[in-house]
Amino acid sequence: MDLNYLRRLVKIFDDSTLDDLVIEEEGTKIKFSRKPQNASKYEYPLIQNDAALGINQVFPISTTEKLIPKIEHHETKTETQISKSEDTIGLVEVLSPMVGTFYRAPSPEAQPFVEVGKHVTKGQVVCIIEAMKLMNQIESEINGVIEKILIDNAKPVEFGQPLFLVKPE
Repeated sequence: MDLNYLRRLVKIFDDSTLDDLVIEEEGTKIKFSRKPQNASKYEYPLIQNDAALGINQVFPISTTEKLIPKIEHHETKTETQISKSEDTIGLVEVLSPMVGTFYRAPSPEAQPFVEVGKHVTKGQVVCIIEAMKLMNQIESEINGVIEKILIDNAKPVEFGQPLFLVKPE
């Protein structure tokens, strides 16, 4: 794994208010987690991927490297995982294609792109996700009606996190 890529991920996590972040890419799973106050806040990790065994191991590296949060190799459930219940059956999730900050409108004083009950068409911008100071317009992949907005404005989002529930037409 590229160390510069890892450092960018750490910066995004560090700038966010998330307590946990799990990223899985090419058989490597990385978990960023903020520790309780009584534990050491920082570690010096190095990740070794063993895809054949399906595990990642964390080893200490030189103290000359920049301090970054510990990356753990175990998986935990996060509050952003939505279980399928009766009220979500038949609805399509619009997922975040990246890690970043969710914005419902193009500027603080502008109207939101979409509201609950509003009709959306395929290709219509439904929100913006800011990632590394770049504003990325997120478009609807289907025609339908917005049934629920799952994220509050200006809150951090993870890759693959549901943003909206849409009732398809």
